[in-house]
Amino acid sequence: MRKTIIVAIREYVVSVKTKAFLFGLLMMPLMMGGSFIVGAFLEGRVDTKDKRIAVADYTGRLFETVDSAARQRNDTAIFEGEGAARKQILPRFVIEKVDTGATDMQRLSLQLSDRIRKGELMAFVLIGPKVIDTNNSNSDPSQATLNYYSNTPTYNDARGWITGVLNERVQQLRLESADFDAGLVRRLTQRVPVGNLGLVETDAAGNIISAVETNQFANFLVPFAMMFLMFMVIMATTAPLLNSTLEEKTQRIAEVLLSSIPPFELMVGKLIGIVGVSLTMATVYLVGAYAALNRMGYAQFFPWQSVWWFVGFLSLAVLMYGSIFIAIGAAVSDMKEAQGMMTPVMLLVVSPMFVLQNVMREPGSTLSLAMSLFPPATPMLMIIRQTVPPGIPLWQPLLGGALVVLTSLVCVFAAGRIFRVGILMQGKGARISEMLRWALRG
Repeated sequence: MRKTIIVAIREYVVSVKTKAFLFGLLMMPLMMGGSFIVGAFLEGRVDTKDKRIAVADYTGRLFETVDSAARQRNDTAIFEGEGAARKQILPRFVIEKVDTGATDMQRLSLQLSDRIRKGELMAFVLIGPKVIDTNNSNSDPSQATLNYYSNTPTYNDARGWITGVLNERVQQLRLESADFDAGLVRRLTQRVPVGNLGLVETDAAGNIISAVETNQFANFLVPFAMMFLMFMVIMATTAPLLNSTLEEKTQRIAEVLLSSIPPFELMVGKLIGIVGVSLTMATVYLVGAYAALNRMGYAQFFPWQSVWWFVGFLSLAVLMYGSIFIAIGAAVSDMKEAQGMMTPVMLLVVSPMFVLQNVMREPGSTLSLAMSLFPPATPMLMIIRQTVPPGIPLWQPLLGGALVVLTSLVCVFAAGRIFRVGILMQGKGARISEMLRWALRG
């Protein structure tokens, strides 16, 4: 036992002193929050060049509405700030009127498409002659269409804006043709917003405490961040065990180590050391996350009730996956063989990602429960289910923890047998069938 502790301490000290560990501490926040940081930095930094849009209005009644709305938008909505600090943050929409004449819609759409290919236009809109008519059941459906054409389908700002402007005007004209007051209809059909509130509670004196608005962003971000943190810590600490074990084997360092310590104790010492490294890394991030939330006034969203579960599941996951990576490193002879055997292990590690959306949407469903009781996925999925309100019954994380403990013990035991046989093999790597035979028979 003393030798195992010595190996664990050495593994921990060597790992945390490396530049890779410090680099990982800096890189992980960038990976987790990089998109938010970059998004905030690039906010407003968009292409503000004019977007020329041609409008072919076969009704003869809608172009002026689009043109007027574009002028109003270009005068007010595309700027922020006042006075000398006024800055353009969105492109201008320059509306061009197309003379439809006697040209049919299909021929005109071809002509305008050619202008887009030449770079003269960004997009064009074809408004069918029967768009406003309400009694067009017997007419050609193609005459009552409103279509937006562009070769930049990912740019939706112009299409969304035009859709809103034209539909509002078309609705108004239809109501007027039916002798309805458009303003009255709009007031009568106005949608009533539905508040998204939590539950009503009482204080110690029995007074009723009104429910507060639910923070949808926090309800999504907190469980996702917990799961992603666990995933990144597992990958950052367990995957290098394969490389270090393979290096010790190929450079015959293991032969020297095994002259003074049994193989199983050596492997367990490595695992304990890596568990310490993972907990150190997780502690740094959890403390940093709480400090950041507290500074921004959102400390109430920090999941204190799940922290100890997070620590326990993370430790078990590192033991489970770390033992597998050590076993692979001991059984193969080079990195090419190791990469082939890593594929099924990586599928197990990322398996929670496959059902992430379903589990976050319905954490109490049968599917979520079943997937969170699948030991390789239990640590990450159970943490998600615990941090998404209203939480889960205590027996579920206890059962999941017991299954992970059992699975981790089996993995460590099997890996110990594979490590004992494979660490001294040279020149030829073992096949999966051979590794299974070593694990079963020793």
